[in-house]
Amino acid sequence: MRTAFFWTYLALVAAQVILGNFLNLSPYVVLCFLPAMILCLPARMSQPVVMVTAFLTGLAVDFTTHGILGLTASALVLTAFCRNFIISLVFGDEVIARRENVSVRKQGLPKVALGILLCSAVFFAAYVWIDAAGTRSFGFNFLRTLLSTLLGTLVSIPVAGLLSEEEGSIWK
Repeated sequence: MRTAFFWTYLALVAAQVILGNFLNLSPYVVLCFLPAMILCLPARMSQPVVMVTAFLTGLAVDFTTHGILGLTASALVLTAFCRNFIISLVFGDEVIARRENVSVRKQGLPKVALGILLCSAVFFAAYVWIDAAGTRSFGFNFLRTLLSTLLGTLVSIPVAGLLSEEEGSIWK
């Protein structure tokens, strides 16, 4: 990983920890931008390395927030497992073949937003349903998954811009 990318990634993990500890919107919303961070990992990273990175990131967030140890890690590993499929589905197989990084400037905001939406949907589906473990109603879990996915996608778009290879911002 580039040094700047590495430090930006670590700063965003710290921001997610702060967000998880101090901003609790409602029981229906979990605010998390980690799926976008996994989507934007450099293309030169192999699938196993992406999955280990997702596991370590999730474990660090679980350990430093009030969550259940392993909950974020397991949902993030599933997201990392689905990452190449989502990239192929949204951006095309040639992006993986050329090992291009996901970037708002290269692929465009609508495609990146769709990729983030799909990664967030996978993450929150796993996160909410593992967290509930049969103790909450289907309606509550469905609504929590839907609201968390939508809000998480909106929050994740600037995060994807920060992790882009080109100049570090989607707004330029």
